[in-house]
Order: sequence, then structure tokens, then C-alpha cells
Amino acid sequence: MAFEIPAGLVDRIRAEAARLGFSRLGIAPATPPPHHDAFRAWLATGLAGATHEWLARHATLRADPRSLLPGATTIVMLATDHVADVPESAGPQGRVARYAWGDDYHDLLRARGNALAAWLEAAVPGCATRAVVDSAPLAERDFAALAGLGWIGKNTMLIHPGAGSYFLLTALLTDLALPIDAPLDVDHCGTCTACLDACPTQAFPEPRVLDARRCISALTIEDHGHIAPELRPAMADWIFGCDVCQEVCPWNRHAPGSLEPAFQPRGGAAALDPGDLLHLDAAGFRDRFRGSAIRRAKRRGLLRSAAHALGNRPDAGRLDVLTLALDDEEPVIRAAAAWALGRWVAAGVAVDAARAALGGRRAVETDPEVRAEIVAALA
Repeated sequence: MAFEIPAGLVDRIRAEAARLGFSRLGIAPATPPPHHDAFRAWLATGLAGATHEWLARHATLRADPRSLLPGATTIVMLATDHVADVPESAGPQGRVARYAWGDDYHDLLRARGNALAAWLEAAVPGCATRAVVDSAPLAERDFAALAGLGWIGKNTMLIHPGAGSYFLLTALLTDLALPIDAPLDVDHCGTCTACLDACPTQAFPEPRVLDARRCISALTIEDHGHIAPELRPAMADWIFGCDVCQEVCPWNRHAPGSLEPAFQPRGGAAALDPGDLLHLDAAGFRDRFRGSAIRRAKRRGLLRSAAHALGNRPDAGRLDVLTLALDDEEPVIRAAAAWALGRWVAAGVAVDAARAALGGRRAVETDPEVRAEIVAALA
């Protein structure tokens, strides 16, 4: 169905989007994403890691935005800046990616996207819309680049010349034939390789290619199993996500950030104490992270990463929490605690007590992977 576009509609959309709290918008055509063939080739290499199954299952849908909204002709891409500054903190910390410091952005942006969709349907009766946030098979970065909201950098992040990369994307699909915006015609990364050089786990085999099997963000959020031993030391104290490749990006030096209350650190702390986390049972985990993106890591993933963080920063005062984790119901957490205590032994920290704890667990452990970690730690 063809609609007559009311005069000044796009300006009104921009004004309403700003009123709702979006930072910027651009409009792209609802065509197949330009990098879909490269995406399929990337999947075929196995570099998607823990996300491979989901991405492969929805790859056909991802090839055409009309699979999400039949008759879609344009996509309004919306950027929302989040927190950019890191508050000072003290003591042992588990680092969390900036976007997850506050409430779950999915809830906030989905509500805003749905509100903008309802406004547009009221402005043009009979039109169809659908707002999506990061959970539908849509190549958001491709369409945001088409809409002029930035270029895809060497770290695979979308980078805006005036806002860096500390922002989140929302897409509003519609069957209205809105005038499209022009993409940026310059790759502003130039010869810079700061992001590639700084990645602790060397997760970029080449510019704009991510090996999610090595990416700290993918490992701490999407992978809830055992992490390869050779990667654990490089993960340092990151326990949910990672901002390293963005922290070193020159375009983020003047990122605007956001005062949105939902993005501010819960309790005023941008980091989490790994020791506190290892005391959480299933109910405590649900209560602590209700309404937070951190729940995506699941309890076993978050506590596993917390144990790794303590292993990377030996502190005899945390012996009790690692000993407690050795008896956790989740084998993945027990294995991580055993590895961490092995790091302590190697570093000469609380050696006798760590060995005693490991030996006590070995006497009763039945899981072969956990037993292997204990044996390696004692060795």
C-alpha cells in the first residue's frame, strides 16, 4: 500500500525521537544488508564462537529486513549515547562494560522504540511499523552505516565522527517510503590500528574481522562454559563485556556520554566485587541483577569470570570465597576456582592454604574437567 508522506514528516520524526531520548537518527533503505555475504563467510569460518548456532539459524531472516516487517521500505536507525566516563573506584574490582553499568538497555530502548512506532502510526494512519533492539535478526550496524550514523571501524564497532562508539542502536522498520540519508563516504580509521593492537586476547585476526572465540566480551557474556586456559590471564579483571578496543579509539576522546539515569552505575559503582559475586546463590543472583543486562551472562558465567578475575589478582584475603566456590553446584564455577587457586600457588600467595583447599576438593570431585583443573593447579 502506497502512502502519501505528509509535509515535514521526517523533521517531526526527528523531533519526536529527540523528545523520547534518542541522540541521533538516520534513515536507510530496507534492502538486503550490504555485508551479508561477508557475514555468511564469517559464519562459515567458525569465528562466531558461542553465538554461531543462533546466528546461523537466523541467517536467512537476516538477509532481508522484510522478514521482520512484510512490505518494509525504510528503516529509521536511532542511536542512543550511553555513559562514557569511568568513575574512580578502589579495591579488587570486576570490570563491566559501560553499557551494562545501569539498567538493561533493551528495556529502555524497546519502550522508546515502541513509543516512536506508535507515534508514527498515529501520524500516518494505516502505516505499519516495528521497533527492534538488538534481539532480532537484523544487521543494525550495516543499516546504521547506510543511514549515515557512522562507519564500521577496524574493531567492528560503528563509529560516529562526533560521538565515537559509546552508543546503542534501535531500529524502526516501516512500510513508509521515507527519504533516505546518505552514508558517510570516508573511512576515518585511516592507518590507525590502536584497537587491534590493544586487544588483550588478540581477537582481531585482521581489521574488521572479529574472532568471537577470543573476544572477552563474547566470552564473558555469551559463553557460559569453560574458557580456554591460555585466554584467562589476558582477560585480567573483566567479568562482563570489555571496552578495551573502544577505550583506545581516538574517536572516543570526546564521546558525549549520557546523563540518562538508567545508564548510570547501580549503587554508584561501575565495577563489581568478584568476592561478593561468589557468595551469590541462584536466588541471590536473580535478585541482585533483576532488570540488568548482566543477567545475560547467567550465574555460572558471571561467577566463573569472577573466579578468573581473582586468579589474575591473587589476594590472600579472598581465600575464603575461592574455597567456597570450589564447592559450588556448577562444575564450571568449581573449575574456575581451582584454576584461580593454581594461579595463587604459582604466584606464591597463600600456597599452603590454597593447596589444602584444592586437595580437599580433589578427594570428593567427580567431574572429570574439574578434576583436571585441580590436578593442573596442584602441579
